Amino acid sequence: MPFDRLIAAVDQWSEAEGRDDVLAQVGEGAYRPRAIRYERNINPPEFRRRMMGADLVVAHAGMGTILTALELGKPILVMPRRGNLSETRNDHQVATANHFSAHGQVSVAMDEMELAAKLRQVGDIRCAGQIGPYASPALLHTLRRFIATGQVGAEPAGMPSDVGAGVEPVLVS
Repeated sequence: MPFDRLIAAVDQWSEAEGRDDVLAQVGEGAYRPRAIRYERNINPPEFRRRMMGADLVVAHAGMGTILTALELGKPILVMPRRGNLSETRNDHQVATANHFSAHGQVSVAMDEMELAAKLRQVGDIRCAGQIGPYASPALLHTLRRFIATGQVGAEPAGMPSDVGAGVEPVLVS
């Protein structure tokens, strides 16, 4: 989905700062950047490759983008799409941004003005830590227990601790 509000804000910042190192995936939006390089669509393997080479990822608050940046150990600044602006169907991205921000995992700008302010301090945006490509052992254990017993919480009496052993890890991506 296009996110012209984000692209325009980054383009204006880039122009004001004289940046020539910014690349954007703009989708089918109406806004055409003047100061930043852009492509309409980048296929997933190429997108990941380019993200690996980035110093900072600026994006919507989509789970796939956030998790990929965290997996690659890249600092990420997100601005959520808003339902009331018809950028998405509801404010689920606001909730996502708030959750990751509360846990210190991403930097969040709720609007264009805040995004511009944070971009002016771009050197201060750091990666909060890298995550692995797979679910944690604790989550896998809980999922296996739920699948085996239908229960969540404390280990049921007599339940072997290796329920689900040998199951492949769950990929988080």
